[in-house]
Amino acid sequence: MEVRVSGRHTTVSESLKRQATEKIGRLDKFLGGMDRAEVHFWEEKNPKIDDREYCEVTMEGHGHHVRCKVAAPDGFTAVDLAVDKLERQLRKLKTRVVNERRSRKRPEIEPELVPDSLLGTDEPLPMYNIVKSKTFDLTAMDAQAAALQMDLLNHDFYVFTNEETNESAVVYRRDDGDIGLIDSGAS
Repeated sequence: MEVRVSGRHTTVSESLKRQATEKIGRLDKFLGGMDRAEVHFWEEKNPKIDDREYCEVTMEGHGHHVRCKVAAPDGFTAVDLAVDKLERQLRKLKTRVVNERRSRKRPEIEPELVPDSLLGTDEPLPMYNIVKSKTFDLTAMDAQAAALQMDLLNHDFYVFTNEETNESAVVYRRDDGDIGLIDSGAS
C-alpha cells in the first residue's frame, strides 16, 4: 500500500513519518486491496485544548474509502489512536463485504407454465416474487453526483435523471468495485 504523509502548517519529523508509514502500511492485512493511504498532521493553535495534535487518515482501494480523524497530545499517540480506529472500521467493512458476497446467491425459482395463448407452446417461465414496490421522484444530476448519492445511501445502485441527456439513468457498483452507468438517453 502506498502511504503518503504530509503536514498542514506544521513540520512532520522523519521519525513520525516513518512510524506513520509503517503502522498505516500494515493495515492492508485487515482488508486486502486498499491501494493508497494519505496521512495528514496538523496542530491546533488554541492553547486551551489539551489534545492539539491531529492526525487524519484516508484509505482508498477497490471502490472503498475509509477515513478517520483523531486528536492527541502528540503525533505519535495520534498515529496509534488512528490505527486502532482504522482497524475497527476495516474489520467492519470486511464483514460487510463478505456478507454481501454470500448474499448474492440467487434463489431457486420454480417455473410456471404459460398458456398456449401467450407463447404458442407450453414453455416454463420463471415467476418472480416481487416483495416490495417503491415510487419516488427522479432528481436531475450528473453521473458523479449520482455515484456520490449511491455511496452516501450505502446502496448498490441509484436511479436518477441524467442532466446531460434529460433521460432516466442508473449508476451501479460493479463486482470489481468500480461504478457503471446505464443511460437510456445515450446514443
